[in-house]
Amino acid sequence: MTPMIVHTREELKSAIAHANPKSLGFVPTMGALHEGHERLFDKARAENELVVISIFVNELQFNDAQDYANYPRDLDTDLVMATRAGVDIVFAPPAEEIYHAGKPLIQLHSGILGEMYEGASRPGHFDGMLAVVAKLLHLADPRQGEYRAYFGQKDAQQLALIRRMVADLDYQVELCSVPIVRSAKGLALSSRNALLNAEQLEAALVLHRAIELIASRAARHEPLNIDDALGLFQMEPSVELDYFVVVDPNTLQELAFICQDTPFTGEALILVAAKVGGVRLIDNQPI
Repeated sequence: MTPMIVHTREELKSAIAHANPKSLGFVPTMGALHEGHERLFDKARAENELVVISIFVNELQFNDAQDYANYPRDLDTDLVMATRAGVDIVFAPPAEEIYHAGKPLIQLHSGILGEMYEGASRPGHFDGMLAVVAKLLHLADPRQGEYRAYFGQKDAQQLALIRRMVADLDYQVELCSVPIVRSAKGLALSSRNALLNAEQLEAALVLHRAIELIASRAARHEPLNIDDALGLFQMEPSVELDYFVVVDPNTLQELAFICQDTPFTGEALILVAAKVGGVRLIDNQPI
């Protein structure tokens, strides 16, 4: 069955109230849907009576106007996937519906957690992301019954910030995460992958190779020596590395025991970001 498409907050509120679900699963997206999104929809479908998704390209989280302009948009194709996944309601608002009073004068600040890694490379990105997620979680709230929101683990720093926002502001929603979905060759699926040509897609595989190198050492409790991973990027001149770090999964602070001689113990998270043909890609893996 084709999902109901709504464009205003009042239409969304009315559609949810009419369904009167015992449980609601909400998946916020920026469209350009792929198999990774579908995995989120499937999990939401399996765990909830009503599944609502949003499709909204949020200008506030782009610090590059050209990146915002180039971001892929194809609502008709997105609706095909939403239908296949059994989504009930698609909320596809125009910008003036989300930011009805214009650009917000009062915004959430992502703090120190949002100033490192992606935040350092994209100033203001996480403040803009939190602004829209805070609104969307509020707008999709059924006000009764179970309420769950689903996010992919590929955006690890984003997920950490949303978890902190939900805890700090006492949102009555359960956050559910879904593991990264990868191509057959290991590339993390992303809407931005559609902007890469065949040669660039092949070069982008270095992100996964570098992660796997360090993850295999971690599994054997060996010293991680991430310099070897950095060397893989040096052999791919078309890939511009931003960062490759091993961090605490909760605080995202870089770990101190990744030197040459110290065996790896405990738990950590590998984070990587790089540009391929001008397209920014991110990836991560728990170890």
